[in-house]
Amino acid sequence: MIPTLTTERLILRGPETRDWPAFRDFFASDRAVHAGGLKDAKQAWTFFAAEIGHWHLRGFGMWTVEQDGAPIGLVGCWYPETWPEREIGWLIWDGFEGRGFAAEAARAARAHCYGPFGWDTAVSYIHRDNTRSIALAERLGCQRDVGAVHPNPDTLVFRHPAPAEVAA
Repeated sequence: MIPTLTTERLILRGPETRDWPAFRDFFASDRAVHAGGLKDAKQAWTFFAAEIGHWHLRGFGMWTVEQDGAPIGLVGCWYPETWPEREIGWLIWDGFEGRGFAAEAARAARAHCYGPFGWDTAVSYIHRDNTRSIALAERLGCQRDVGAVHPNPDTLVFRHPAPAEVAA
């Protein structure tokens, strides 16, 4: 069962079929350039199904972020078989960026990763040209980890603060 998280302004819930149009539109837009690149509908559907399947395979995954009943992005935990470490990632749909939603959702996701999921560390993998995502990682207290690696040489690794450092 996928837990539902609630913040001051957001609900983080499991992905559902009704989220598909916004997901598809994100990956058909230029905003997908730092999230694996543009995808046609077939490729986007496969990736959407992987988001849902990740919960079943790993017991954690990306939550759909909802604001006022509308899906506005995905934030959460990602650790496919080929990833070196567990990641906290974020994708915010067009028109919802710049309002602090990603930071609010990422803090809630990180608290759940460090709490109920029992993680003791987390990274965020960010393309070196994605300045907005780098700035968000820094706002979350992440530090660049030059010793950590990712299969894509254009990807930077940002290490999240340890659980004790972010405990409220």
